[in-house]
Amino acid sequence: MTDPNGREVVLTRSIAASPAALYRAWTEPDLLKRWFAPSPFVVSEVETELRPGGATRIVMRGPDGTEFPSAGIYLELVENARIVFTDAYVRAWEPSAKPFFTGIITFEPEGGGTRYTARALHWSAEDCAAHKAMGFHEGWGRCADQLAALAAGL
Repeated sequence: MTDPNGREVVLTRSIAASPAALYRAWTEPDLLKRWFAPSPFVVSEVETELRPGGATRIVMRGPDGTEFPSAGIYLELVENARIVFTDAYVRAWEPSAKPFFTGIITFEPEGGGTRYTARALHWSAEDCAAHKAMGFHEGWGRCADQLAALAAGL
């Protein structure tokens, strides 16, 4: 997939788990806590309101105790197939101070498993470059590995 505007990063994996298991891992707070932060980071808090316009809040904690909160809303939820969220709003339709990206997560049946795709669409090429520099592929890749291990057992 090409990105002529320089505002998108994509991670795709084949995961040996069903789309339903992956969707559960993305939408159930107790499951999200088990995979969403790249180890050695952990997720200390998760709030989800699973509906378009519903709030989501996830707090990651680093090994030194520093917390990284992330708030946003869901734009679309298609059970076992697609999740779209953004940090452009923090709750209801209250705009955030600095929107960074919109995430599009898809789960497509593939063989006996799932083709998992995580797309991050940024508001600017500079935001996209910053996300890459923060280690998008490494961090989201480690999280995808953790997701795959968890979902395989669901």
